[in-house]
Amino acid sequence: MNAPHGRASHERLVSADSHVTLTHEAVKAHLATKFHGAYDAAVAKVGGGVAIRQGMNSMPRGFEGVRHAIGRPGNSDPIERLKDMDQDGVDVEVCYCEFSAFRYLYLIESGWREATRAFNDTLVDFAAADPKRLVASYQIPIHDIEIAIDEVQRVATLGGKSLQLPVYPIELGAPDYYDPSYDPLWAAIEETGLPACFHIGLAPITYYPGELPQFAQGTIQPMSGMFTSVQCGNFILSGVFERFPRLKTVWVEPGVGWLPWWLFHLDEMATKRNYPFDAITEAPSFYFRRNMSVTFIHEPFAVHNLRYEIGVENMMWSTDYPHPACTWPDSRTLVDEEFAGIPADERELIVCGNATRIWDL
Repeated sequence: MNAPHGRASHERLVSADSHVTLTHEAVKAHLATKFHGAYDAAVAKVGGGVAIRQGMNSMPRGFEGVRHAIGRPGNSDPIERLKDMDQDGVDVEVCYCEFSAFRYLYLIESGWREATRAFNDTLVDFAAADPKRLVASYQIPIHDIEIAIDEVQRVATLGGKSLQLPVYPIELGAPDYYDPSYDPLWAAIEETGLPACFHIGLAPITYYPGELPQFAQGTIQPMSGMFTSVQCGNFILSGVFERFPRLKTVWVEPGVGWLPWWLFHLDEMATKRNYPFDAITEAPSFYFRRNMSVTFIHEPFAVHNLRYEIGVENMMWSTDYPHPACTWPDSRTLVDEEFAGIPADERELIVCGNATRIWDL
């Protein structure tokens, strides 16, 4: 029986946000050679450094000496990753690729559908080492809804458990997610029961010309949650969840401490300030708690003081392996410190139970 506080000896840790490095060569190994030239040309259009930004296995300048796992074989080798997970005491990781294929796959003039499948098949290869512990998040193109639906259904048929979509469609010249053109896609995802996951992206940085100094990047980084909140609000207020009540979404790496303030103001606008949110019939916070989950890495103030305002069943812990914020190789120790005094049933939900439910682990 669980103790009233602290960790049960059999507690699982599930990281709702970890990362995997793929290489373009590995993707092209799944792609007919006649498409390789078009693939390389599309990567070049966005800049190879952007496409493989953190897949280069090098540490960003200034982060030397920080706890991280960048450069370890486990970044790309699934067997080595499982060893790192064992060392860290982590049972399952939901893995997002280090580069967002959305940014270049739609630019491939010939063979973009085949390249999309090749990319996701490369993720299948990674997860195949232990599909119960390595949960790949498969990237879904949004510039062609019919083919996006085909890929959702193909991933589900392959046994995939997680879907990733870009946070900001505008980056790709696509309409925003409140556009009704996406409704067939939401219906298809809802039918599979798989979560649609939206990992924080680069869009806010692209608003600024030229290279940002590091202090400016530091100013923007803690705001990633608030940038992401724009898209969260679009889903809620435009009625996406009203029309698709079983659609599960996961908002990956924006953190959770900002949510009570944000939800309070949305509810105030809807219930006390008479904002014409005609597409919804409930308070905005209702849809958040029913349809949305959010990941965080290390926010003890939120865990201890804000978890009820956020929603204990909406919070999911993560390691962020292998990035500078990651908790590897000390995740168990750090979780024990962060959750000291938290009731065992609530701790269990945040560190594994919610993820187990969302991804059907």
